[in-house]
Amino acid sequence: MEEESMEEEGSGGCEAMMDDQNHNNWGAGGYGRHLLGPAGGRLPHGPAAASPELPEHNGVLRGCEAGGGPGKGAAGAIAAAININASTSKFLMNVITIEDYKSTYWPKLDSAIDQLLTQSPGDYIPISYEQIYSCVYKCVCQQHSEQMYSDLIKKITNHLERVSKELQASPPDLYIERFNVALGQYMGALQSIVPLFIYMNKFYIETKLNRDLKDDLIKLFTEHVAEKHIYNLMPLLLEAQSTPFQITPSTMANIVKGLYTLRPEWVQMAPALFSKFIPNILPPAVESELQEYAAQDQKLQRELMQNGFTR
Repeated sequence: MEEESMEEEGSGGCEAMMDDQNHNNWGAGGYGRHLLGPAGGRLPHGPAAASPELPEHNGVLRGCEAGGGPGKGAAGAIAAAININASTSKFLMNVITIEDYKSTYWPKLDSAIDQLLTQSPGDYIPISYEQIYSCVYKCVCQQHSEQMYSDLIKKITNHLERVSKELQASPPDLYIERFNVALGQYMGALQSIVPLFIYMNKFYIETKLNRDLKDDLIKLFTEHVAEKHIYNLMPLLLEAQSTPFQITPSTMANIVKGLYTLRPEWVQMAPALFSKFIPNILPPAVESELQEYAAQDQKLQRELMQNGFTR
């Protein structure tokens, strides 16, 4: 397929409603029609509503016949073939084969994902969001949702496994900071990756898998990074908490809130630590423990004064 085909307006590709083997059922019409891309460009129009008698049959879309009913013989069949509407003709002439997907479409998506996963905060990413939206939209229309979802999960899993190995090689004095960078970088990347795959999420993941793309990608970080490092990370966090200013308060807050987002039950590993950043973690204070709270407050004040802070 020529490279220019990827720059065409995406709205023609799904004008006929399809119910493919991936259950990409296009019946609501216009999903995403009014969504704007990150750069302000309008997304390709969503699939238009169509007659319910349009499932695919033997490679041809039903419902394209123009009056070729029973009893009209060969003339009716010829009329049906001739009178396919223009948008359906365009769709049939621009079929994206699995080879096209693997050689042309997925490489573009792969490159964009790479850049988003490895960018630093504030970096400018030289990718065309409009083109990526269009790639995803066309691949969903052409029944490649399942393959695209599999490729995306595999791509991000491989990236996270590399991140985990890099963290394992980090010395203790850099471990917390590097975990914080990895967590922040990944969560920042999801803010772009999830919207880019909005069509796949809507018409495959939510519809067929009954899940959500963002939840799936957060789960990947939990399984491939956080779970493998939580038992090394938590003692270091507790040590840093008992040694004021060993790490910045913002770093501690980002990690603790991030861990709570990934798996709330991790609170049980260090309730006192989580309670400093997550509201209502500990049970309400009771009068019998007021003296203990006062002693903890006095200890903190002494530590602050020892580090140069005055009242």
